[in-house]
Amino acid sequence: MAAPASISDPNHRPTAPEQSAAGPRRDVVDYELLFDCVHCGLCLESCPTYVLTRREMDSPRGRIYLMKALAEQRLELDDSAVRHLDLCLGCRGCETACPSGVHYGRLIERATDYVERNYRRSFRERLKRRLIGAIFPYPRRLRWLVAPLRFADRLHLRGLLRSLMPGEAGAWLDLIPRRDQSVASDSWNQWKASVDGPLALVHRGCVAQVLADSENRNSEHALRAAGFRLVELGETECCGALDLHAGNRERALEFARRNVRALKRSGAEVILSAASGCAATMAEYGELLKNEPTYAEDARAVSARVRDLSTLLVAAGLPVGRELRCVVTYHDSCHLAHGLGVRETPRQLLRSIPGVRLVEMAESDLCCGSAGSYNLTEPAMARELAKRKVDNIVATGADYVVLGNPGCEFQIAAELRRRGAKTRAVHLADFIALANR
Repeated sequence: MAAPASISDPNHRPTAPEQSAAGPRRDVVDYELLFDCVHCGLCLESCPTYVLTRREMDSPRGRIYLMKALAEQRLELDDSAVRHLDLCLGCRGCETACPSGVHYGRLIERATDYVERNYRRSFRERLKRRLIGAIFPYPRRLRWLVAPLRFADRLHLRGLLRSLMPGEAGAWLDLIPRRDQSVASDSWNQWKASVDGPLALVHRGCVAQVLADSENRNSEHALRAAGFRLVELGETECCGALDLHAGNRERALEFARRNVRALKRSGAEVILSAASGCAATMAEYGELLKNEPTYAEDARAVSARVRDLSTLLVAAGLPVGRELRCVVTYHDSCHLAHGLGVRETPRQLLRSIPGVRLVEMAESDLCCGSAGSYNLTEPAMARELAKRKVDNIVATGADYVVLGNPGCEFQIAAELRRRGAKTRAVHLADFIALANR
């Protein structure tokens, strides 16, 4: 058998003698899913990295070719191959565009896991990824990390602190919202709590409960106003999304098992998350745990109960605001639009608020570059996508850009602040709270 080719030659097409006689490696991806792709190329313009680089190997079609070649042992897992896979945001925009129903999200998650198990990164990259994995899925650790920054904010010293930090560390600091930017509202008290409505639970997430808990609280307020009874988890575990995206599949599955147990015990009939990435992951617990007899049935039941806030509020016909005269544009958070298929109900909800004028932006569903921890591991590409997103936001002249994911809010708000733009990034739950003041 000929030596594996390098991915540096993307036009290479292997001949029959190059195929591995032992058959494909099954630890790279779910091999059979690769053949759903018919290589039509309709996904290319929906892929953020392809839109920026115009390189075939930075497109879903190119990466699927790469995964197949790795599985068939026709290519080495070299620096170039890993680079093309690392640049994928996992936004799943290609799934929406694909006419063949390719499960690209599952493919890239498994391929990323394969990379992390079989490729040795530089010491700096290993350290950075381990720090992210050791802190962000654990709320207590994250609170300790940001505590000095909260103290600096109280003393109005964030600007000084930012000026003392080197480039990448300073960019990370920009992503952390100020506490005074959260939106709290006690006007929801006007709504009488239901005594017999469906039981709902807002999964508070790991990062969200530390950096954007107002979005959880305002989601709960809105649900109560819509006639739901609320139940809480004693302690919220990370949903596993960060680890799935980062290639730590084993820990992601353990987080999924813990959440399935806790969510089943809660008795919740409806499960929400203010973070669309978390919601999309919980909606896939049934698939993630389908081969585990102890969890498979409960995981399917939990996944079936995952809902979106805007869909529930629109269905309830809840009047969601007094007059709030402003211009609003809407950013489609990737996993809400492409993972859960929710696009119209957030817009319908915004249009229902008196005084709000909704203006559509260009490329509303193109990823902003946040993508879990992507803006920490791939800051250069993430920044380019943030710039492109904010260009489109500013062009609308909107007072607010509303969205359904805290990661998107942090990413977009940081770029808006760098430009001194008047537009404010705000989560849908917080915007509804603003409209109910």
